[in-house]
Amino acid sequence: MRSVAAVVALVACVHAGAWAIWQNQTSAPNVTGPLASVSYSPFEGHPEDGARPTTEQIRNDLKVLSPMTRAIRTYSATGGAELVPPVAAEFGLKVAVGAWLDHDRARNEREIRSVVDLYRKNRNINAIVVGNEAIYRADFQKKTEIVDGASVTRTLNEKEQVGELIRYIQQVKREVGGSIPVTTGEIYSTWLDHPELASAVDFIAVHILPYWEGFSATETVDLAINNYFKLRQAFPGKRIVIAEFGWPSAGYNRRAAEPGRVLQATLLRDFVARAEALGVDYNIIEAFDQPWKTFEGSVGAYWGLFDAARQPKFPWTGPIADPAFVSVAAVAVVAGLALSLPVLAMSGATLLQALVLALFANGVGAWVGVIFDYWTGHYFVVGQAIALGIGLLLMIPLVIIAMWKIDEIAQVLFGRGPQRLIRQGVKAPEGYAPKVSIHVPAYFEPPEMLKATLDAVARLDYPNYECVVIINNTPDPAFWRPIEEHCRTLGERFKFLNAEKIEGYKAGALRLALQHTAPDAEIIGIIDADYTVTPDWLKDLVPAFADPQVGLVQAPQDHRDGDKTPLHAIMNGEYAGFFDIGMVQRNEVDAIVTHGTMCLIRRAAMDDAGGWSSDTICEDTDLGLTIYEQGWRAHYTNRRYGHGLLPDTFEAFKKQRHRWAYGGFQIVKKHWRRFLPGETRLSTPQRREFVLGWMNWMGAESLGVVVAMLNLIWVPVVAFVGIAIPDKVLTLPILAASAVSMLHFATLYRARVGIGAGHATGAMLAAMAMQWTVAKAVGVGLIKDHLPFVRTAKGGFARKRVSFPAFDEAVFGGLLLIGAAIIFITNHESVREVNLFGIVLVVQSLPFLAAVGLAGLEGSRLNDFAFWRSLQARTTELLGGTAAEPRRAELRIEPPVSADKGIEPAQ
Repeated sequence: MRSVAAVVALVACVHAGAWAIWQNQTSAPNVTGPLASVSYSPFEGHPEDGARPTTEQIRNDLKVLSPMTRAIRTYSATGGAELVPPVAAEFGLKVAVGAWLDHDRARNEREIRSVVDLYRKNRNINAIVVGNEAIYRADFQKKTEIVDGASVTRTLNEKEQVGELIRYIQQVKREVGGSIPVTTGEIYSTWLDHPELASAVDFIAVHILPYWEGFSATETVDLAINNYFKLRQAFPGKRIVIAEFGWPSAGYNRRAAEPGRVLQATLLRDFVARAEALGVDYNIIEAFDQPWKTFEGSVGAYWGLFDAARQPKFPWTGPIADPAFVSVAAVAVVAGLALSLPVLAMSGATLLQALVLALFANGVGAWVGVIFDYWTGHYFVVGQAIALGIGLLLMIPLVIIAMWKIDEIAQVLFGRGPQRLIRQGVKAPEGYAPKVSIHVPAYFEPPEMLKATLDAVARLDYPNYECVVIINNTPDPAFWRPIEEHCRTLGERFKFLNAEKIEGYKAGALRLALQHTAPDAEIIGIIDADYTVTPDWLKDLVPAFADPQVGLVQAPQDHRDGDKTPLHAIMNGEYAGFFDIGMVQRNEVDAIVTHGTMCLIRRAAMDDAGGWSSDTICEDTDLGLTIYEQGWRAHYTNRRYGHGLLPDTFEAFKKQRHRWAYGGFQIVKKHWRRFLPGETRLSTPQRREFVLGWMNWMGAESLGVVVAMLNLIWVPVVAFVGIAIPDKVLTLPILAASAVSMLHFATLYRARVGIGAGHATGAMLAAMAMQWTVAKAVGVGLIKDHLPFVRTAKGGFARKRVSFPAFDEAVFGGLLLIGAAIIFITNHESVREVNLFGIVLVVQSLPFLAAVGLAGLEGSRLNDFAFWRSLQARTTELLGGTAAEPRRAELRIEPPVSADKGIEPAQ
């Protein structure tokens, strides 16, 4: 325990040290004097939405702002902005007052009248700026005129628009009589492209904002200064003012331009110092963050020297560091340490196991820190906050599932190994051979297949057993009469029952079999009609019931037709992961999933649990969980004692999984209350294992589909609106969870399942391919309490396929790929978060495409081992070698299906 605690503490210290190393602290020239000018907008909401500042609000703002600047610049002269100049005079601030111009010509006239009136009444106004980037925004592109008494709207070219702006400038100049300089604010290229505009103003007010042009921070100040001198060279003798220079403290990148708190401080200090040294007149945009400026994209709210709470973002002298960094690091380290604490409670954890778990827990802690930073460092309107909240709620289960998978990886690779697993059978106490009644339910099963199952039962090396064969709801004599005759041939151990009309599906048949079970039978064995058992099944496993607390003993499923086709091999490999990995790990805390084949159940435990129930279509798992809830124990072996048949087709494979998932959801709805404290005798580890198993299997698949659908809906918003980009706090967990799932398959299949890398990859694709099927079953379970039992087609009993069995998946996979293409194509500014979103869409398409691939494989030449042998021979020949005949044994696969899939047995 002390060693494990030391590992947890060490990882926490390393985590804290990593944050300390990562801290971005830099230096920049000190700025000790007041700034030349700062843009100031008094609005706390969008002016067009009716937001209007008060005199007191403006006074409070300028009280904060006045110690650090000599002047301010405004952008409007109406709607409350006209209150600024007289209040600014109280603090000795000069004002470059603006008149806002746009397509609304009536409003433009009001702005012109107001700005002239303000100049006449306020002696602290030192310049008038008529319009703000009106040419760049094409505000005068549409002009309405009266022609022959009718209103006519025509489109102006850029030169004509410049003419319109010049007329407004000249109008103001006439009104003020040349007693104050008049200009307009435009970007650098507009001044160079239209020298006539430069001639019309008293000085050039140029906006140089390298962020919007996608320049990196290292280029920004040089670019601003160089452009200033280029304008001086282009317009000699003309006064030049850099009327806007700034950098956002948050938001997304725009090509090479990266927003950031430290970068904002560094660039502004560097720019001001150089501008002062060179005698460059300038204005910094802007005084305060404007959270309402969502129309300017992700960075619109973050250009202020002060945040929205009027707190300074950075110091103008001394070292520069992110003021929120320490808080974020503290949250990350504390969260990582808290998530590591369960490691201390693990019994028998090894140091390597503890190390892996603590590292991942601290990785999740770092994500929590990033969330804290994002939440506290950004402004949210109600819709954004709700969207982020919902997104984070959807991410939490993904993170929990990823942590559970890492826990399983750590246990399997670095833990002490299975302790409760029955490996070679149980030694029987002297004379212990309780009677076993083996029940074989059958519904429209091929007679020859069922005969092989009964022949294997007849060969059991156990002295005290019977076999009850129950044919249910199968009126055709061709299916039941040969079995009846075969049971007579096998002798008195075999009882044949034929129930042509029975309710309750398989559970109803098993209840009837129980009624005809020998009174002295203490143990009930269940096998499916397609399973051939090995002679030592009962001899090896029945002795486990010598412990009176043992209620059931489960052996794994395996299949004897795994080398029929490559698709069958892939399906069998997918099953094997669950039985060789998941069930083994669940058995360590006595929380296995009961399967309705290769299962032995104590009759007293079955009676205690109320017997077989028909209120779910997974009666086996339902009964097993109920037995646990009554306080009985279970045992598991991963040794193969029987082999059945795989689903005939990929469509049958999907239908079987749909039944299991739907039945599993029924079980959740039936049993969830029993997981509350004090409701049953389930232990805490058992509760945890079942809950996480359900969450990992049904929850993860359903959540994956829901998130994929939401992302599809979000594609046009991201691509064509551009203001609702999912942040990395939402996209990275999806990518990380996908990476963990693949790592889980790659490492645990290699460690526990006896198949090669290619075969394991196929098994992983088969598991992925079930995402839509499982999600659809859960969705149906939300609205329907009961579905009919659907038999899985086996033994060549499947109907001919009439439609493509992965049509839905093809549609969703195609839409996700199209969405990703749209995202990448429309990401003209190379925004990193947009590309991440596109990658997420591609990753989310993989499960759908896996289903399409396997469905396509089924009917192709590739689904034939002869094709692969021929290809191998031709390849070897081309390479100059000698072709060798592949051994059939290499095509045989050990049993599987992943622990995290909560798979139940084939029926």
